[in-house]
Amino acid sequence: MFRSHPSPPQRYSHMARRAASEVIDSYSTSFGTATRLLPEPQRTDIRNLYAVVRIADEIVDGAAPASERAATLEDYEQRVLGAAAAAFHTDPILHAFAETARRCNFDDAHLAAFFASMLHDISGAVHTEASVEEYIYGSAEVIGLLCVDVFFGGRRPPQAEYDLLQEGARALGAAFQKVNFLRDYADDTTRLARNYFPQTPHPLSVAGRDAIIADIRRDFDAAWAAIPALPKRCGVAVAAATNLFEALTGLLADTPPATIRTTRVRVSAPRKAAIIARTVVTGRRLQ
Repeated sequence: MFRSHPSPPQRYSHMARRAASEVIDSYSTSFGTATRLLPEPQRTDIRNLYAVVRIADEIVDGAAPASERAATLEDYEQRVLGAAAAAFHTDPILHAFAETARRCNFDDAHLAAFFASMLHDISGAVHTEASVEEYIYGSAEVIGLLCVDVFFGGRRPPQAEYDLLQEGARALGAAFQKVNFLRDYADDTTRLARNYFPQTPHPLSVAGRDAIIADIRRDFDAAWAAIPALPKRCGVAVAAATNLFEALTGLLADTPPATIRTTRVRVSAPRKAAIIARTVVTGRRLQ
């Protein structure tokens, strides 16, 4: 019995997907672990999406030379927006992303909003309350909306269900981003000279920290209301990621502002493993 060998296009696509998976494994243990709970093709599609988002983020945050960041980001945006139209890309990450963008019918407006937020970081403009809301929409909420496209394979669920999912996806994206802002407060306010909490007096105080935590927890509440509407195995993976970020939120709530201003708070690896295991067991009981 003869084994069939993959064609050159199949072999290249397989390599591209493996390259994209390396990005999430290199940059995020929390998301990387949570994505392993997803079924296929959603697992691969989320990893392909994450890879492009991460590369844009790294362009902005220092991987690219400062004098070239704006031009590099704008060039990358054009290549990402045009990726789905081409069947082949010499960039393996874009090749993998293009397969996902076609399969999941990504909205170019969501991708453009993401890159607009990334460009704001490069501009160095000081945030107002209004601008930071717009920034969070582009940098995080639209990523949640793209994830919904992935979970449903580009199909649109019934309108009432879709409205709930959109609200929940945006809330979860916002919650994750605000947690990241608070966790990375030290680096953002010193090395990067950014303040994502313009409504909170600087330097961070107990009252300021508590107000931020309360806002994050409201977003989590809205997100939890929508998770049961996701396909079951996707819902378990999203719940796992949510539980990990809620654990980090709890740690930040218990950390003195003076420590947050100088240190990056983390959830330990053993605790992450326990949270994932507990979520999987609970999710199986609900199915």
